Amino acid sequence: MSANNTIQLPNLSHYWMPFTANRQFKSMPRLFKAAKGNYFTSLDDRKILDGTAGLWCVPAGHGRNEIATAVGNQLLTLDYAPAFQSSHPLAFETAERLAAYMPTGLDRIFFTNSGSESADTALKIALAYHRVTGNPLRNKLIGRERGYHGVNFGGIAVGGIASNRKAFGNGLTGVDHIRHPLDIANNAFTKGMPADGGIALANEFEQRILTLHDPSTIAALIVEPMQGSAGVIVPPAGYLKRLREICTKHGILLIFDEVITGFGRLGTRWGSDYFEVIPDILTCAKGLTNGVVPMGAVSVKRELYDAFMENSAAGAIELPHGYTYSAIPIACAAAIATLDIFAQEKLEDRAAGLSSHFESCAHGLKGLPMVKDIRNIGLVAGIEFETIPNRLGAFAFAVYLKCYELGLHVRYTGDIIAISPPLTIEKHEIERIFSTLSDAIKFVASQGEAGLNANNYLKNEQDWAAISPR
Repeated sequence: MSANNTIQLPNLSHYWMPFTANRQFKSMPRLFKAAKGNYFTSLDDRKILDGTAGLWCVPAGHGRNEIATAVGNQLLTLDYAPAFQSSHPLAFETAERLAAYMPTGLDRIFFTNSGSESADTALKIALAYHRVTGNPLRNKLIGRERGYHGVNFGGIAVGGIASNRKAFGNGLTGVDHIRHPLDIANNAFTKGMPADGGIALANEFEQRILTLHDPSTIAALIVEPMQGSAGVIVPPAGYLKRLREICTKHGILLIFDEVITGFGRLGTRWGSDYFEVIPDILTCAKGLTNGVVPMGAVSVKRELYDAFMENSAAGAIELPHGYTYSAIPIACAAAIATLDIFAQEKLEDRAAGLSSHFESCAHGLKGLPMVKDIRNIGLVAGIEFETIPNRLGAFAFAVYLKCYELGLHVRYTGDIIAISPPLTIEKHEIERIFSTLSDAIKFVASQGEAGLNANNYLKNEQDWAAISPR
């Protein structure tokens, strides 16, 4: 760490931070002041290697001049245009460009401002589709254990993370969940997709959920092709294809939440492409603008869109839903510039080409203290640690802090460290990510109980916080 203890922090007292232990953070704040390429710059001018592509959302690397120029020019041309009953040409151009990037058939685009909004929009489209086609009893939604679909009421209802729901009451009714596909007992340290168990697990959806609810009452099943926020859960071979067959058989819409798996993360444009399964509805956000401007989107099959157009009264609003900032000009400019970068630099192919080296480096952590499992696919890996009784997440959090001290930013959730670097990452930087992570794991484990005490890390940040308002 830097010996500089004279950093002036902003007043930390007013900002209520999301998904953060605010008191803990404000006692040792990790603040970035700049970013370029694959690195952040901390307040004390240290270069921090970005092992998480921001928050899964910067696949093309930081500080892209092409995107900044496009957004800046757009701000000086048309800063805002209303989204209801009027629009601007760039919105339609962005929809056309994104439709061409989508899996076959998913070429009708509804714009949102985040992954959470995309998830809730997709659920509303699914429910409204069945109503507009004369099937209003199809009003139940199925999610999956440990699924993450954002933080709005629809998303947390179909999501399967209890801690994201318990503080907010009942939420939506008519929701159920299928089992998640993680099976460490049989598939620990699998490289890529587990080979076995996928068909049987998918069949359970038909056998259990459909028996409990009757297929004629189910509107949609929503899943992430690869569950990211819950700790990198990779589906077994054949699992998603079998879910597709079951949904088709029973007239249930299949929704893929591709907020994390989209835009090259798996070495293909979409998880849909990687697993060779086309859903009826696909949600995205994050990488759509390379994290520069909030934007999300929902793509649907043309026949779904046509059903709304053909079964709504003339002059009626076919879908009474939308957002003030849907497809604002600067977001559209950022999205087009981002899609241009993907086309020119072939970032999906680049990710695919690096995936074997990434996999080898990730699994090089096997055998280290506390490492219970390693999971990987494309340019994403999850390292799960043994749970310490009554100390859920303590080891992973300490590893996260030590990585930050060593110049690496990773993401921790529960007892899992997730790695998902920008697709612009270099081989030597991949090696540095996992060698640093190895050093952090070994250090924390070697310290015993003291290694789990967060106050033993980031002493400079603690000194700065001690003399700053909070």
